[in-house]
Amino acid sequence: MSLTPVLLGLGSNVEREAHLCAGLDALADLLSDMRCSPVFESQAVGIKSGPFFNLVVAGYSALPLAELDRRLKFIEADNGRYAPERKGLPLDIDVLLYGDLVGNFDGLILPRAEILKNAFVLWPLALLVPSLLHPAQQRSFAELWKAAQIDQQLWPVAFSWRDQPLTPAPLLQAYPAT
Repeated sequence: MSLTPVLLGLGSNVEREAHLCAGLDALADLLSDMRCSPVFESQAVGIKSGPFFNLVVAGYSALPLAELDRRLKFIEADNGRYAPERKGLPLDIDVLLYGDLVGNFDGLILPRAEILKNAFVLWPLALLVPSLLHPAQQRSFAELWKAAQIDQQLWPVAFSWRDQPLTPAPLLQAYPAT
């Protein structure tokens, strides 16, 4: 069984802590060697809503890309993403990278364009996997973040999952909430 490295972006703007923790719990059953970035809060981008919590998860999956994406949709559904009466976005999970795939895979475009457009994706990537190369840009995520000129405000927030703080205290102290 071969394992593929994957990077996933998670976000929530409704019952943020509960939905992100539920998403992480479900992902822990899908991925091996799962690691989480710090959690950031930011204003919504592209939709009118309350602020989001976002983070990036790295891990390895034995699932083919299409099956991984299908299971992510189930996790989103379990958290109310597709409920007809839902308000906001309870849980969003996006495949950012799947190995070093570049291209369109049954409508799933990799690497995901939001990586380079949204600070709430690029900054967590730069902290979690700084030396990893973006497969299309061939630059590290740390380099891409340093060079990014993205006009979005975001700040790290204290967040724990399974009694482990995901956002280190020095980061919280260096970037206090505005």
